[in-house]
Amino acid sequence: MREVSAVEMARKVRAGEWPAEEVLECFLGHIHRSDPAINAFTRITEDRARRQAREVDRKIRAGEDPGVLAGVPFAVKNLFDLRGEITVAGATVTREDPPAERDATIVGRLQDAGAVLLGALNMGEFAYDFTGENIHYGPSRNPHDLSRMTGGSSGGSGAAVAGGLVPLALGSDTNGSIRVPASLCGVFGLKPTFGRLSRKGCYPFCPSLDHVGPLARTVRDLALSYDVMQGHDPGDPVCSARDPEQVFPQLDRGCADLRIAVAGGYFRERGTEAALAAVRAVAAELEVRDEAEIPGVPEARAAAYLITNAESASLHLERLRHRAGEYDPDVRDRLLAGSLLPSDWLFRAQRFRAEFQKAVYRVFERFDVLLAPATPMSAPPIGQRQMVLDGETMPVRPHLGLYTQPLSFVGLPVVVVPVRADGALPIGVQVVAAPWKEMDALRVAAVLEEKGFRSTVPQQWRDADDFRGN
Repeated sequence: MREVSAVEMARKVRAGEWPAEEVLECFLGHIHRSDPAINAFTRITEDRARRQAREVDRKIRAGEDPGVLAGVPFAVKNLFDLRGEITVAGATVTREDPPAERDATIVGRLQDAGAVLLGALNMGEFAYDFTGENIHYGPSRNPHDLSRMTGGSSGGSGAAVAGGLVPLALGSDTNGSIRVPASLCGVFGLKPTFGRLSRKGCYPFCPSLDHVGPLARTVRDLALSYDVMQGHDPGDPVCSARDPEQVFPQLDRGCADLRIAVAGGYFRERGTEAALAAVRAVAAELEVRDEAEIPGVPEARAAAYLITNAESASLHLERLRHRAGEYDPDVRDRLLAGSLLPSDWLFRAQRFRAEFQKAVYRVFERFDVLLAPATPMSAPPIGQRQMVLDGETMPVRPHLGLYTQPLSFVGLPVVVVPVRADGALPIGVQVVAAPWKEMDALRVAAVLEEKGFRSTVPQQWRDADDFRGN
């Protein structure tokens, strides 16, 4: 069961072969046995999940359409609103907030498609984190090695999918918070184009950079959930009114028609041999020989830092004035520093953002897809504060995102593909496409999956008493 995809699971539920209620109980049992070690969940919504599973089974018995994700369990980073639950966003200062009155838009869309919500997942406080460590709720632990980081800030999402607790999870990505956990946990992750998916009902971190998206163990699961979540939402002012593109039916097209290059320059620097070798392995399988360099990437990362600091600080100033002691000290200090940034720096960063976007678009006039490392290294040990890259000692927490941050700065769609998911610790490669071309990135990822770049649940998390012996 742990290795059954969401697509196959939904097919069997829709056909009446697997009752949604029995599928749910299988996953709940696995969560109760395994999550005390992994620490992916902060809230399990069992009663709600059972009601939803019963409704799926009722629809099937009545001959009604239960949805394309019928009976598929999923969970969400705990910054997504869940009706009747407090949206804690990885913090404790939020525990007195009123419960959400409705589900976040994309949570509702998944449920409308028949998916069954199992609960909320651990994350870095207020999404300001790349490690998956949380001083309030404890660190999420990497299912490939419990002493290792999951990456963040969607660490619970990466861990839940990698450990087989759910086949599908939602995360958010401002500077890399879907892609870093996908890389370190060895799963597929999608950061869509900025504005493609609604953020309505998602606790904000940096509104001009925030994205939301799925993590899954197969590309088809990623694509089908993405298709379900698309669509304009007037409740999110940046959500695009573009017509949705249905990717799932087109994944078998291959990628022979796409112009693919390896990202050079900045993206060949500072990474460990594991990170760079992963890109070489992917490029070799795709027979990619071209290289493309994006100018201004270091400056783009610096500008993204300034914008992140300034925008996130503005959201927290009132609470920081009165309750600063309830914040993670690392997060608090970054927010306070952001509140002191000169406004001229922010204006200059935004001006550079527009210039950098033009430079990136010029690269995509020559190529459809770029390949780049997702993280500079595989998962570090939990608690590690420093790492050495190219002979330079630097802090782990900010620099796990050194390859992801410049790409979300201009809202590019990216799929992370896992490499070395068996044996050695996994590490990911970013498949980067032009804006609004998620389909190109997902098609390349599907080809790579067929060539053996797959996500697998580590043996220790594969229950012997899985549902119906599967």
